[in-house]
Amino acid sequence: MEILAFGVQADEKPLIEDAFPDPYQVRCLDVFLNEDTAPIAAGYEAVSTSVNADLGARVLEILAAGGTRMIAQRSTGFNNVDLPTAERLGMTVARVSYYSPYAVAEFAWALALAVDRRVVRASTRTRDFDFRLDGLMGRDLHGRTAGVLGTGKIGEAFARIAHGFGMRLLGWDIAENPACMQLGMAYVPRERLLAESDLVTLHVPLMPQTLHLIDAAALRTMKDDAILVNTSRGGLIDTAALVTELREGRFTGVGLDVYEAEAGLFFLDKSLEAVGDDTLARLVTFPNVLVTSHQAYYTRDAVGQIAETTARNVLDYRAGRRSENVLVPRS
Repeated sequence: MEILAFGVQADEKPLIEDAFPDPYQVRCLDVFLNEDTAPIAAGYEAVSTSVNADLGARVLEILAAGGTRMIAQRSTGFNNVDLPTAERLGMTVARVSYYSPYAVAEFAWALALAVDRRVVRASTRTRDFDFRLDGLMGRDLHGRTAGVLGTGKIGEAFARIAHGFGMRLLGWDIAENPACMQLGMAYVPRERLLAESDLVTLHVPLMPQTLHLIDAAALRTMKDDAILVNTSRGGLIDTAALVTELREGRFTGVGLDVYEAEAGLFFLDKSLEAVGDDTLARLVTFPNVLVTSHQAYYTRDAVGQIAETTARNVLDYRAGRRSENVLVPRS
């Protein structure tokens, strides 16, 4: 059986290829799945997709017409998949429900420290042999408050690092994590967490209930000198509202590894093009904002686990087995 994998980065290609045992073979493409590229999958029973793939109704219909019966998404999130349409078409859909939480949590901390200590600005200066300290003053995080929105595996890993820094911990989630409580985390209403936290980090899934979880009102609740980090899903933050607050000179720093309109931009080289997204163009001009290209998960450990789980999902599909990764079972 041959599997077609869309949106494969050069670094992850060997990991994906090695994850599938003989006689399975993987054809890796660097193009992303959308309505224009979906016809390439004609004749492939199984297709693997990345987090920014378009798996809306029209794309699923094209895939189904070409003979695709199984979608193996290489991510935890599945907000990009029209599950009712997949079920109607008789397609099996699986995801990667778990991979290294440390990859994302550690990168969230990298963003937090980078904006707090002005690391990017300092690096840019020293490349020009400018070694002044003006404008580079940060602040200790020890003794300050970290607010963790979403205290699952990644939120817990972030909280453990914050505990190591000697920070007070506040949490918000639909269910309390006993491991976080053992670290001294107090679960409080979202509004109190935002009002009291010096560092706010987002680790919740994107769904209708969490769309723009950090909206204009939430941003106004936060401290003027707070740090905001998002390594989860871009749609958790109302970016236009964030730009408005940044224009008012608020926040010590904002670290974003995700952006709500990142599809069609992230993972691609747009350096020679005029980017028509005015909100993103304005966002990256703020000196206290650091935007990265959805790379928090991108470690050899995490990508290796993602590849292995993706291969296992395809093998389970072929064998008629069902695991916790299946979103739409085989009909």
